[in-house]
Amino acid sequence: MNVTKKTIIGFLFCIIPLGISAQDYVSKVWISDLGNGNYKNPVLYADYSDPDACRVGDDYYMTASSFNCIPGLPVLHSKDLVNWTIIGYAINKMPKDASFGKGVNHGGSVWAPAIRYHKGEFYIYYGDPDLGIFMTKAKDPAGEWEPLTLVKEGKGLIDACPLFDDDGQVYLAHAYAGSRAGIKSLLAVTRLTPDGKKAVGESKIIYDGHDIDPTIEGPKFYKRNGYYYIFAPAGGVATGWQLAMRSGDIFGPYERKVVMDQGKTVINGPHQGAWIDTKTGEDWFLHFQDVGAFGRVMHLQPMIWKNDWPVIGEDKDGDGCGNPVLTYKKPNVGQAYPVATPPESDEFNSNTLGLQWQWHANPQSWWYFTNQEKGCLSLYSVPVADDYKSLWDVPNLLLQKTPAPAFIATVKLTFRPDARFYGERTGLVVMGIDYGLLSFENTENGFILSQNEYINAEKGNKEVVNESITMKDSTIYLRVKVVADATCIFSYSTDNKRYTDLGKSFKAKEGKWIGSKIGTFCTRPVLKNDGGRVDIDWFRITE
Repeated sequence: MNVTKKTIIGFLFCIIPLGISAQDYVSKVWISDLGNGNYKNPVLYADYSDPDACRVGDDYYMTASSFNCIPGLPVLHSKDLVNWTIIGYAINKMPKDASFGKGVNHGGSVWAPAIRYHKGEFYIYYGDPDLGIFMTKAKDPAGEWEPLTLVKEGKGLIDACPLFDDDGQVYLAHAYAGSRAGIKSLLAVTRLTPDGKKAVGESKIIYDGHDIDPTIEGPKFYKRNGYYYIFAPAGGVATGWQLAMRSGDIFGPYERKVVMDQGKTVINGPHQGAWIDTKTGEDWFLHFQDVGAFGRVMHLQPMIWKNDWPVIGEDKDGDGCGNPVLTYKKPNVGQAYPVATPPESDEFNSNTLGLQWQWHANPQSWWYFTNQEKGCLSLYSVPVADDYKSLWDVPNLLLQKTPAPAFIATVKLTFRPDARFYGERTGLVVMGIDYGLLSFENTENGFILSQNEYINAEKGNKEVVNESITMKDSTIYLRVKVVADATCIFSYSTDNKRYTDLGKSFKAKEGKWIGSKIGTFCTRPVLKNDGGRVDIDWFRITE
């Protein structure tokens, strides 16, 4: 099936700057395809946490956790499992009961999803740890998805995955979040109605991992050769292993086997993902690796079946448990496809917002204007909350995933504050539990550019100014250089030729269940009738 790019949900659309199509965009900082028939891991050096995927004909579709970031549930497409592009999102706004007011629901909302194709429609299920298990579906994965349906209400129900059985029955596997349910390390299965929209009866626990597989979660449901299979990670995000379980009865009992672990490799905690096959008969496995500040990046592993058990990665000692690979021959999908990567840089020359961008919480439609005539993105200043402490809880941060272990991000902007009051500001931010930024603020003394940092945001500390200078011009170039240990060096320029470092180096930190993100914002300290704005000419990611 060849799905073309279409208009997607709500007010967000797919663009790539300078007239380059999404399928043709090539990153300047991370390419997995080595161009010689091989690839390197990770195939996506970006925070696509808890990936799941399905194949439809010659096309592969993937989704991932999005937590508090909106739009949510990214939908990516590939022809060869190595080169991926973003084609849309399944959620353009969280439902009212999941928005948690005007603030940011850090670490909440959209946890590990599953995507499946059934009778001409795509289904995505995910668990909201505070509300229950939700589902949405679409005929075109790049098109508009149905409004969310609450499939099973319950606090702590997470990591949902459906199975459409051969006899027309529909089932759902899920896990439990200990922070909400008061119990974890359990997997359960429940029946669903034939349309997949409602749970029928109570869930039945089918596996207890407390003794040998602590923190088992993230189940993925399959059927093969008469066996029901549940693939699931255990042992914790950064340190765990990948399990496969099988049974002749969907409600068990299930046998278990460790089918991939770190072994002697440098790839820690290789687990949680999707089994994918090709039309040529090959099997592959997508999973994440937790790399700290850069989030959970996505790897691709070869997979084979032995005695009706999967073996993932390379099994050099023949014990049936594989280890992850760093480089490998690309999947045989019948033909070669060009290099493609998710978009990063943005020239803002379109009347739609690029799919690399997400807000930090539910957005309002007036927060931005894609001004195609002027070739810029206008962000209007949004009043901060009365109890404002820091950007950590500001919803109108426009951010994208960090795209590589080392890169430079530069933004050109013109600040146009409201003349009636002071305190409006914009800037360039690297956001996480700790965050660092270049803050460009309109004050009684004119424009002040400062390099600030905020350490341990969850504890409500104050933003610290490391260095500040007065600027005359409202147009400025802001830059951050990020190196492999997540150290960030901030600088600025007035001509995009000579850059001057400002402040001190900052060590990026992951957010709540997400990697650090990078982007911009525009805020004001008062609620007034109207406010100022920042016009962003371009945002570029380079080596």
